[in-house]
Amino acid sequence: MREAAGLSSGKGHRDENFPVASFLIAPRHRGIILAFYRFARVADDVADHADANADEKLGLLDQMRRTLLGESDASPEAAVLRAQLAEHKLTAQHGIDLLEAFSRDVTKLRYRDWDDLLDYCRVSAMPVGRFVLDVHGESRALWPACDALCSALQIVNHLQDCGKDYRSLNRVYIPLDGFAAAGIGAEELAQDRASPALKGLIATLAKQTFELLLKSRVFAPGIRDARLALEVSVIQTLAESLCRRLMKRDPLSERVHHRKNEILLLAFPALGAFAAGRLRGRHQTIVVADEPR
Repeated sequence: MREAAGLSSGKGHRDENFPVASFLIAPRHRGIILAFYRFARVADDVADHADANADEKLGLLDQMRRTLLGESDASPEAAVLRAQLAEHKLTAQHGIDLLEAFSRDVTKLRYRDWDDLLDYCRVSAMPVGRFVLDVHGESRALWPACDALCSALQIVNHLQDCGKDYRSLNRVYIPLDGFAAAGIGAEELAQDRASPALKGLIATLAKQTFELLLKSRVFAPGIRDARLALEVSVIQTLAESLCRRLMKRDPLSERVHHRKNEILLLAFPALGAFAAGRLRGRHQTIVVADEPR
């Protein structure tokens, strides 16, 4: 069995669609957050590797799990995270939950309905936000709003990449009952352009995802750490923008991802709204109506 690092995609934290341990995060927290990211990145690359078979993938993910729990030292990335967690007196459960999600990616290629997809988000997305909150010593009362934002980010990524995921991995996160209601099959994701039915299904799911983002608007205002609250405010703004795009654009034939200049144009107003709100003793999440093209 190959080492997990041998299946690396080469992708780093600066290549993600949303900020990871950006300059907004206090330096004392960046080390453990980046250790968690590298652990998750390696596990994600293992689960998504085109040439490795399912048994090899599951074996490598189990190596990571056992290393994180202190039963092995086979995974360098998990060993680094384990040491960081011990130093900060934090639980390994969030990492264990993530490994469950990546194991599902290897073995589960379809999702029955919205609830089934949200159950996947419970182990694939929610642990990330909860981990960051634990690192910052924030209240677990924030978890429901955090869970809503993290789930929305996950589903936005699924919708953006639905064609690529189907063509390269035969993996479909769009719920099967949605295809059935639209009178189409998942094979439509292989086309160069979405049919009106598929485009309508994606728009419907984007609207459903936006409902999660409405619930998460209270998240940033509830965070005590100003730097983390600022980063969450920016992420909220970017996520809402992407959701609006997915309500209108075809991810099979049109670009949905933000370019760097678009991120800046969206982020700066969010930064200004946040700073003004803090100075007035309250926080405001900016709502972007007209996006840069």
